[in-house]
Amino acid sequence: MSRTKKVLVSVAALLVAAGAVVVGWIGPRNVIGMLRYDQREEGRLAVGDAAPDVELVSLGEGRREKLSAYIGEKPLVLIFGSFT
Repeated sequence: MSRTKKVLVSVAALLVAAGAVVVGWIGPRNVIGMLRYDQREEGRLAVGDAAPDVELVSLGEGRREKLSAYIGEKPLVLIFGSFT
């Protein structure tokens, strides 16, 4: 095998190994999510539409609350986060 082919095979193997490390570091689910990001569908909500009624589960007690139960009271702030 010529020196050029050896170098190309080595570079290709290094790129494959680096890709495997990146997928392992990011996580396979996140990689699949990034690939499917462009395949998402357009939403049906428009500006001025009412928010959909959402049912949430409280963290501490596990009880279910509907968003519509708070209409007309104080302003409602929803915080979505990941705390690990």
